[in-house]
Amino acid sequence: MQRQLIWDIPTRLFHWLLVLSIVAQYATAEWMDNATQWHFYIGYFTLGLLVFRIIWGIIGPEYARFSQFVTGPKQVIAYLRTLFDKNSPSVAGHNPLGGWFVIVMLTLLIIQAISGLFMTDDIFLDGPYRAMADDSTLDVMNTLHHLAFDILIWVIALHIAAILFYAVYKKQKLVPAMLHGKKDTHSPAIKSSKLVLALIVAVLSAAALYYAIDVLPPEPEIEEYF
Repeated sequence: MQRQLIWDIPTRLFHWLLVLSIVAQYATAEWMDNATQWHFYIGYFTLGLLVFRIIWGIIGPEYARFSQFVTGPKQVIAYLRTLFDKNSPSVAGHNPLGGWFVIVMLTLLIIQAISGLFMTDDIFLDGPYRAMADDSTLDVMNTLHHLAFDILIWVIALHIAAILFYAVYKKQKLVPAMLHGKKDTHSPAIKSSKLVLALIVAVLSAAALYYAIDVLPPEPEIEEYF
């Protein structure tokens, strides 16, 4: 096996920025007082990251693409049969089981981010789409926002447990590869990180987010008091 570049720089940046965003979201919601505005801002940033990752999962380098790691049930079952084999070869990108974990995590984050656009602190701050939703929709969004995060905590815990399992039991260290991008593998390396393309996608994602957050939502009605 040779040490090959597997994880491109944009994918690695997305991963660690998402980790920081989730921690910051939790901190501003659970640990800090009067941090709702920051909770909204970080939520918008997280949504922008997710938009970027969806696009990058279609046009990014090989191992970042959904088509590379989202497999059918046969591949997942076949991989599960080798899960406790210490000598089973490592997978260059996401393994078939881990690939579906990625999809579940992204889906939960998207649900939470979009539902957050309808939230309120019941005092001064409303999400940009709260004014256009009726009470039943707001109830659904509120439920989804909190439920998705509760499930996400368990998924993150399983993710951390999986990392420890691979490091201790299978002697496959996954975290360093997400830092420097390289893994010992028989698979070919990626040719480049496509940084120019990533910059274009990041700008387009930011523009789409600005339009969705600041331009598209209706102006909230201002109640007048006499």
